[in-house]
Amino acid sequence: MSTSILPGERPDRLEEECAVFGVFAPGEDVARMTCFGLQALQHRGQESAGIAVGDGATVMVSKDLGLVTQVFDEASLAALEGFVAVGHARYSTSGGAASWEAAQPHISAIDDVLIALAHNGTLVNTNALRAHLVDEGVQFRSGTDSEVAAKAIGRVTQETHHLRNGIRRAMEELSGAYAMVLASPDSLYAFRDPNGIRPLCIGELPDGRGWAVSSETCGLDIVGAQYVRDVEPGEIVRFNRDGMHAEQGVAARKSAACIFEYVYFARPDSVIDGQSVYQARRNMGRILAQEAPVEADLVLGVPDSGVPSAMGYAFESGIPYADGIVKNRYVGRTFIEPTQAMRQLGIRLKLNPLRSVIEGKRLVVIDDSIVRGNTSKKLVQMLRDAGAAEVHLRIVSPEVLWPCFYGIDTDTRDQLIAANMDLDEMNAWIGSDSLAFISLEGLRASVPDARRQGFCDACFTGDYPVAIPDSVAKKSLLTKKDFEETYGEGAADEARPRTR
Repeated sequence: MSTSILPGERPDRLEEECAVFGVFAPGEDVARMTCFGLQALQHRGQESAGIAVGDGATVMVSKDLGLVTQVFDEASLAALEGFVAVGHARYSTSGGAASWEAAQPHISAIDDVLIALAHNGTLVNTNALRAHLVDEGVQFRSGTDSEVAAKAIGRVTQETHHLRNGIRRAMEELSGAYAMVLASPDSLYAFRDPNGIRPLCIGELPDGRGWAVSSETCGLDIVGAQYVRDVEPGEIVRFNRDGMHAEQGVAARKSAACIFEYVYFARPDSVIDGQSVYQARRNMGRILAQEAPVEADLVLGVPDSGVPSAMGYAFESGIPYADGIVKNRYVGRTFIEPTQAMRQLGIRLKLNPLRSVIEGKRLVVIDDSIVRGNTSKKLVQMLRDAGAAEVHLRIVSPEVLWPCFYGIDTDTRDQLIAANMDLDEMNAWIGSDSLAFISLEGLRASVPDARRQGFCDACFTGDYPVAIPDSVAKKSLLTKKDFEETYGEGAADEARPRTR
């Protein structure tokens, strides 16, 4: 789910950067399969889409701004012939606004050979890498870190004369979060940062016809691929006519998979690191009902990510669940600005309440997160306007207190409501009758089946698993380290809201 925004407005949600998908399948229509895979992953990025295909001799790419179904049709897919493909759906968090040059996959030349790379995540040392490559004569067409990664791999491969060595050497230089798929003319590669921050999984096509790689298992499902396993942190996996070959590119570090994948980003029908996203969200609702009970008549979930958690809250609390908020599923992200008159009429681009369900009722409303607070404020007012007697807001993630630098688009601390107000102040500003967040311990307990020893929860704690260079943390007080250098050790923890 992505929030509808207007020109110049920052989204009041945590936004994922992108989705990646790859296929190696001789004899199959790999471009069409990749298109379907990207449609299944469309929730992860809606600004641009692209597919690159290798046919044994070269790599061709087609990409443009828009949704997958807006970018590709029968004619454009038919022109992409080959047996290896990579695809990408983008939401920009690095490299500025949407543009054709920023759309992926990125193409890079290695002598006379082309490669195409698609990236999910964000590198934190882009500036240094770009400067180094520019000094070596490498030219860039966009401001994205993904192009920097593609050019770094190409440059190192020219030196080593072997693509796997080029990827391995480049991985030693890349810092931050990355789940990448790369197509050469005859092979597919998948590799992941040593902390495993962003998800990436492998599937096998029926009857041994080939392989698929996807940001989420829902991408495998749509092309009929059977989930095999996840790409391990720091691992390089190659697919060619000899099958699948895996090797460690860089040593794995402390596990730090993004816990927000379970809260919001991933589709509920996906499984990440062995954990069902749907079940994790149900668990969040049940635990939140234990931590923050309230007397009410109905439990509502904010579509789509809040619905499984609302069902879990209702089950645990005994309060009936109801569908009281309708989502317009054909809006997506929009850049068409309503007129001022439409604004004054309270135009609702995405959500609309069911008055017949909620009028006169005391509501528990379950949502995934609060970032700036504007969306929550509008939601509460919308429900009151529809006749709700009480609105008790329950959030299945802890307070977002720190910005993310690993592929999620978050504001600086001065724009994060929880970093600037305590719980009572937030509740009063939003206009709810009560407000509560799940505890960090409760969130971690919601994902008991995840095969990870640790998660990245830096947006809640300020503890970043990969160091953030000063060139990235430009403004003061962006990180916990900055905060404590200014106000003293322990000040960041003391500044966190304590009341629940």
